[in-house]
Amino acid sequence: MTSKLKIAGWVALGALAGGLTTMQFGATARNSVAPLPLEEMQQLAAVFGMIKTDYVEPVDEKKLISDAIGGMVSGLDPHSVYFDKNSFKEFREGTTGKFVGVGIEIGMEDGLVKVVSPIEGSPAFRAGLKTGDLITKIDDTFVKGLTMDQAVKRMRGEPNTKVILTVFRKAENRSFPVTIVREEIRVQSVRAKMVEPGYGWVRVSQFQDRTVEDFVAKVNALYKEDPKLKGLVLDLRNDPGGLLEGAIAISSAFLPKDVPVVSTNGQLPESKAIFKARAEDYSRRYGSDPLAKLPAALKSIPLVVLVNEGSASASEIVSGALQDHKRAVIMGGQTFGKGSVQTVRQLTAETALKITTARYYTPSGRSIQAKGIVPDVMVDESADGNLYSALRVREADLEKHIGSGQGTEVKDEAREKAREEAIKKLEESTSKKAEPKPLPEFGSAEDFPLQQALNQLKGKPVQVSKTMTERKPEDSKAQ
Repeated sequence: MTSKLKIAGWVALGALAGGLTTMQFGATARNSVAPLPLEEMQQLAAVFGMIKTDYVEPVDEKKLISDAIGGMVSGLDPHSVYFDKNSFKEFREGTTGKFVGVGIEIGMEDGLVKVVSPIEGSPAFRAGLKTGDLITKIDDTFVKGLTMDQAVKRMRGEPNTKVILTVFRKAENRSFPVTIVREEIRVQSVRAKMVEPGYGWVRVSQFQDRTVEDFVAKVNALYKEDPKLKGLVLDLRNDPGGLLEGAIAISSAFLPKDVPVVSTNGQLPESKAIFKARAEDYSRRYGSDPLAKLPAALKSIPLVVLVNEGSASASEIVSGALQDHKRAVIMGGQTFGKGSVQTVRQLTAETALKITTARYYTPSGRSIQAKGIVPDVMVDESADGNLYSALRVREADLEKHIGSGQGTEVKDEAREKAREEAIKKLEESTSKKAEPKPLPEFGSAEDFPLQQALNQLKGKPVQVSKTMTERKPEDSKAQ
């Protein structure tokens, strides 16, 4: 049991894909609704009444109705969700990139919260927290036994409130308390740097409200450092997606004007649309064209896009568009396969419905749903091969996932076998108390896929995966 829990932690660390969705926002629900099924509605009312009168103890009516709505929506597919007051607030924080907390990017190590990086300028940054620090207690609660989500919720709170973190610093072999005052944090979803003279690296970790502006600023900074860039790596690994407009904009930054980027198709007339590389299709939330300040050379610079099993939704739109237009070489592992659009309909001031309204398709008409983007060049996650990729959950593994809508889907027996072998290997290494070496930080000198991307840009030999094969779409119960 212990080893399985550790394995789950390792997998979650690198592949929380599909947790966010590609989105279009709708302020109100449709006005025209089909007649309600009278007999079934009477049954629902009867059950409601029985619970009110017969249940062992009183039940809050509002909670009953909220639970009924949640159950109805959750039966549709993994990405349709009813947001109550708390979950709607968390959802908004995820899309805006703003939240109230201490300001650290975290992972899990040995059941403890590990500081991956303090966000520059945040309370945690000012308090001196460092990469690699382990948080053992949050106020009076020990971190051991908490999930990552539970730990995050305890560190977040209201502005100007205090939280005491007990920190273990390996390098100094000591534990110490740090009192931090929570404040609003703005997440940086784009990072960039020169990895070698003439070669830049831009990482988009999520498509949020400010992603496009941040992308423009980071790319301009690279060109200011070296106006004659020879090549660029766009890193979308473990990017779970986000806002549709962001995906269209990032694609448009590299593509010729007016070429198709993505199309959508669903029941609603407005869900049948083609989005192109033009300002009117991505600048609605920005007011003006945020890409206007980018250097013209970005349209033709040699480009490699890195993806993996954790690249989902909006990041698949970008990689699919650049692949179809042959604008970039896509390298890495086959992506998550979340090819559906969710529309957010606000119900009250504090509640909303996020519902799947369409599938999306690449410019050539490919459905990504339950399949993903197959890289042009498959590259392992490390020089030693793929230790974690087979374990990562993909869209086709989720219960009630919708099918691709393009032909028959069959079960991928090879994937199941690879997963079983990977689990066995990890459990064996854990039982010997020799845990596998964690993957290096993206963008570091030890980042194997990044080094292969640079080789591709320089025309040098690339170490192609000898084990990766295309995963066929898997059988779906909900078509």
